[in-house]
Amino acid sequence: MASKLYVGGLAYSVTEKELEELFAEQGKVVSVAVIKDRDSGQSKGFGFVEMSNDDEAQNAIKTLNGKELSGRSIMVNAARPQEDRRPSGGSYR
Repeated sequence: MASKLYVGGLAYSVTEKELEELFAEQGKVVSVAVIKDRDSGQSKGFGFVEMSNDDEAQNAIKTLNGKELSGRSIMVNAARPQEDRRPSGGSYR
């Protein structure tokens, strides 16, 4: 089963291709996404990498957490499930 990782502390210039190449050294990369601002298209400084299994994901966390990429120390850990973004209470107008 694939394991999704959160990657934080990215330099705004880091591309999905660069992330994929870095994580591919730790195992099979299923998908990569650098999160961008919907209006400006500028990177938000974080992204997600999905590895093909838990062992590869754990190895990536152990090996890459704290590693320097494009002059910044990156943070790698298991991604948490996405939170529900609907506002609580009130109504839409």
